[in-house]
Amino acid sequence: MKTSEKNRDNRPRGSQASAADLAAIQHYLDAGHGRRDRLIEYLHRIQDDRGYLESGLLIALAETLRLSTGEVYEVASFYHHFDLVKAGDSPPPALTVRVCNSISCRMAGAESLITDLKAALGEQVRIQPVPCVGRCDNAPVAVVGTRPVAPATPARVQEARARGERSDQAPATARNYSSYKKAGGYDLLKSLVESDDALAREAIIENLEAAGLRGLGGAGFPVGRKWRIVRDYPAPRLLAVNIDEGEPGTFKDRYYLEHDPHQFLEGMLIAAQVVGIEAIYIYLRDEYAGIRALLQRELAALRDDPPCRLPPIELRRGAGAYICGEESAMLESIEGKRGLPRLRPPYIAEHGLFGRPTLEHNMETLYWIPELLQKGAEWFTAQGRRGRHGLRSFSVSGRIKHPGMHLAPAGISVRELIEEQCGGMLEGHRFKGYFPGGASGGILPAKLGDLPLDFDTLNEYGCFIGSAAIIVFSDQDSVRDLALNAMRFFAHESCGQCTPCRVGTAKAASLMDQATWDQPLLQELCQVMADASICGLGQAAPNPLRCAMKYFPEEF
Repeated sequence: MKTSEKNRDNRPRGSQASAADLAAIQHYLDAGHGRRDRLIEYLHRIQDDRGYLESGLLIALAETLRLSTGEVYEVASFYHHFDLVKAGDSPPPALTVRVCNSISCRMAGAESLITDLKAALGEQVRIQPVPCVGRCDNAPVAVVGTRPVAPATPARVQEARARGERSDQAPATARNYSSYKKAGGYDLLKSLVESDDALAREAIIENLEAAGLRGLGGAGFPVGRKWRIVRDYPAPRLLAVNIDEGEPGTFKDRYYLEHDPHQFLEGMLIAAQVVGIEAIYIYLRDEYAGIRALLQRELAALRDDPPCRLPPIELRRGAGAYICGEESAMLESIEGKRGLPRLRPPYIAEHGLFGRPTLEHNMETLYWIPELLQKGAEWFTAQGRRGRHGLRSFSVSGRIKHPGMHLAPAGISVRELIEEQCGGMLEGHRFKGYFPGGASGGILPAKLGDLPLDFDTLNEYGCFIGSAAIIVFSDQDSVRDLALNAMRFFAHESCGQCTPCRVGTAKAASLMDQATWDQPLLQELCQVMADASICGLGQAAPNPLRCAMKYFPEEF
């Protein structure tokens, strides 16, 4: 049954866009043309230009894209970085300062920083507590507009504001296209494309399998096997690259992109050539404005002087939603929708982006491809400790002297990592415990500080390494507070699609905020979230809570 677009008086239903708004919206489209899947890109352009999303323009955007106004509103309201303002309402202040209040920044004094900034800047500036912004190695962090101030103090934030420093710039540390090419960059890709040799493509997959390379975004799926699976589905196939690095404590992807973006891009293009990819979509978290400028510049240089024929590459921008780090939610976001995880099956290898077979990878996974192919599987597998093989990129933050991205052998223990690469604990702090895999990876005590850090080694302890984000805390920290911080993060970032996660995380945070924890009820709640949530967010949310109760009973 068709629904009429008009009511009984033959008038269009709902609010209609004004001629002025319809004309204004053309400025935010692609040369006057709009695509449904680029809805979020158009919302960003409006937000960047005006500082908020005015309702009249959203109605005009809906009409232009032939969408319902409700559909545009539900997308815009889903993402934290969009400010919706109804006609006649006051817009937000012209400047927003976002202050990270996730685990590492909170330990470094984020709460007092927020209080001091509100007192110093008044109502002229919006001070907004936000989840992790991916700069935990320089905690606490404030972002003035899109310009990070790290480590932040009220004085440094006010100085940045006074100087008009409100936009992040491409990092000067990054090796550019010409330098990468002079060092032999893209030679592997060029020879692969020019040979068009099926045996050469098969040899690359065999090399990845021999090296045991696994996905480095958290799930750890074997890379070679994934390439075979996607390659075996009928064309056209797509590649989606996940750089929505939102797990609290994680910043390894940012580090690699700030130094050598073309090693990643070459690895990405090699994957596309081997698997037979028609088009590539790079999904970058919105908090990395400087990286976005860098990739825009370097992709332009690559297209202007390509080493070989290139598939179409689109750089897409996240909008402040942790859930879009989940692979299917990311695909929904690329399609211009809310980032709601999909039910499986079908899996995205078969039915992914725009309904096509899709190869999805974390940025770091692709970053290692050129180096591994140059040096060979034996070089990679020769690294490691305690029977583990390969290298791991650890984002280490917290109560240590030298936080940062530390490349170390797979199987290293956190105690070795602290002493060998992080300079030891801060003066006056005694090692008490650690998050081995960001907020979702659980919490372990110092007595388990000698466990090997790698895929699957922590499962029996109720933890996992995930994205290898290590947050170290000391005897001066409360595990109750740290676990509550993690649960509040999950409650804030739940997409709301399924009740166990949406209600469970909020209820757990409320119970954990009480002076006395109702541990039997919390355990029951954990079981429901782990068993019945649709995706990994709700399934992993109980980990820090369970670990706090199991390994730190003295705090209860």
